[in-house]
Amino acid sequence: MTRPLTLITGVSRDKGIGAAIARKLAKEGHDLYLTHWTPFDGTDGVGAEPDFIHQFIDELQTLGARVAHEAYDLASGDAEGLLDRVEATLGVPSRLINNATFERHVNVDSFTTETLRTHYLVNNEGTLGLTFAFIERYKRAGLNDGRILFMVSGGPDANNLAYIATKGALIAITPALANGVGRYGISVNALDPGPTDSGWIDDTLHDHLVPFFPHGRVGKPEDTSRFVAFLMGPDGAWVNGQHLHVDGGFTGR
Repeated sequence: MTRPLTLITGVSRDKGIGAAIARKLAKEGHDLYLTHWTPFDGTDGVGAEPDFIHQFIDELQTLGARVAHEAYDLASGDAEGLLDRVEATLGVPSRLINNATFERHVNVDSFTTETLRTHYLVNNEGTLGLTFAFIERYKRAGLNDGRILFMVSGGPDANNLAYIATKGALIAITPALANGVGRYGISVNALDPGPTDSGWIDDTLHDHLVPFFPHGRVGKPEDTSRFVAFLMGPDGAWVNGQHLHVDGGFTGR
């Protein structure tokens, strides 16, 4: 049986959702091409881990996966170059997980169009540019079992307006894109994992969030990875065009 080749963006931290997904998929028999962008983690994220990726690749290879990686800025607009490198190294991917994102808190008092544009370049132009380039490569290779996943967010967070606006565009396009590419055997979904303890939740926020989870705990990256593995697997194709809340029943929206 042919091993699926999955391209995952935004895998740059050990506790991140991207890393959890990569670990799970390696165990499920996927080969992986990972992108990461440490400069964002260092300046706007929760902290850079520059040595992480090399140790992580070794870990995934011990699980039997063929793995390659590169530093890639989604705002660069070089989707074709990225896919050229994926194809030259491992082949044409049949699965794309759009996990990389840009997020900076902004509210009605601090909102600027420049901040919105910075979010847009990564979360929309970069992500959708890669998505449509992926679809063209997939079609050209004659593949017939594909998946596209957008990692999204939402809710009434008044301090996260630009992020929510740009993620909302991905949510909106999901059913239409699923309708457009279904003829090629591609299923498309958007997944909102809710608040997930991937390194950004401090003790105060943790204690605030717990009452909103019916199971009495905050989400973990592994919770998300298990469902993503289902979507990427042979039984996940019929889940299509959906905005999925895989958040443990979080009620704090």
